[in-house]
Amino acid sequence: MSWWLLPCRHLDHVSQEKATERQAQLTKPTGALGDLEEIAITLAGLQRTEQPNVDHLWISLFAGDHGVMQENISAYPQAVTRQMLHNFTTGGASISVIAKQYHAHLQVIDCGTVGEAYDYQGVQQHPIASGTQNFVETVAMTEPQCIAAMTIGKNSVDQAAEHKSNLFIAGEMGIGNTCSASALACLILNESADVLTGVGTGIDHAKLQHKKQVIQRAIELHRPHVDGDPIKILAAVGGFEIAAMVGAYLHCAQVGIPMLIDGFISSVAALIAVQIQPKVRAWMLFGHQSAEYGHRRILKELHAQPILQLNLRLGEGSGAGVAVGILKMACALHNEMATFQQADVIGEKQ
Repeated sequence: MSWWLLPCRHLDHVSQEKATERQAQLTKPTGALGDLEEIAITLAGLQRTEQPNVDHLWISLFAGDHGVMQENISAYPQAVTRQMLHNFTTGGASISVIAKQYHAHLQVIDCGTVGEAYDYQGVQQHPIASGTQNFVETVAMTEPQCIAAMTIGKNSVDQAAEHKSNLFIAGEMGIGNTCSASALACLILNESADVLTGVGTGIDHAKLQHKKQVIQRAIELHRPHVDGDPIKILAAVGGFEIAAMVGAYLHCAQVGIPMLIDGFISSVAALIAVQIQPKVRAWMLFGHQSAEYGHRRILKELHAQPILQLNLRLGEGSGAGVAVGILKMACALHNEMATFQQADVIGEKQ
């Protein structure tokens, strides 16, 4: 069964309307809290309650390696992907610190990395293969492999649902994955590599030009065969961890968990999910606009208003994680401010 095509849940418009009415009764001028009001109202509709919260945060970090690393397109060696898995679970990474601050559940999943057998406590190993193939020469993965990777994300969301999580963040780790994300975006949006390719982990100008050339070669190789099909595009130039995020986003909308999208790579995965099922978009909030070249274009395509703009480009779900603080404040203000009646304050101009 094509689970990724199952219908998405509907927003609860009654809860959304009640939250809107509550905002109008709080001791402030209407609209004075700006986007914070809209965040609370949106979450109310998604969580089916007049008084939403994001106290049960689930973060899934998906890792995968990329065959395109054979083309020398990153500032870091491929071994860093596997090394960071250990860093995530021992508390040393940015997203680890963020998860600790919010008492969030941090799940780390190896979807297919390169290296010898290992045993890192806290890392769930579900490898599809030892990294993808070099998409300049062939498809990154077969369609069955792509679906298997998407299903890793689906299963993660099922676990989040079992834990009654009310906000989901997907993070990613994979040296070379900004190259993959740029290639995906180019094929989805029918753009050239120049428009959607950035420095990723911080490559210099010469390597950036090389990276663009590599992506353009991949576009020319695969465009005649993908027919604009988002799953074929994902299989052609994607990564296991990106496919897992796509699956997670689709299933969040199916089971009714709001999701907070991170930066460029996560937003490309979100764009693919929306291409597969347009109604998924309603379940997405966007944490930030990253410094990665091309992210602004992806956000525009998704009609997304990012919560923060802090020039972040780390990935891992870190930008979305930072934005959780804004969501928490939006919910606290919405739930805990007094109404005009409670405060015995005149609420209308006389």
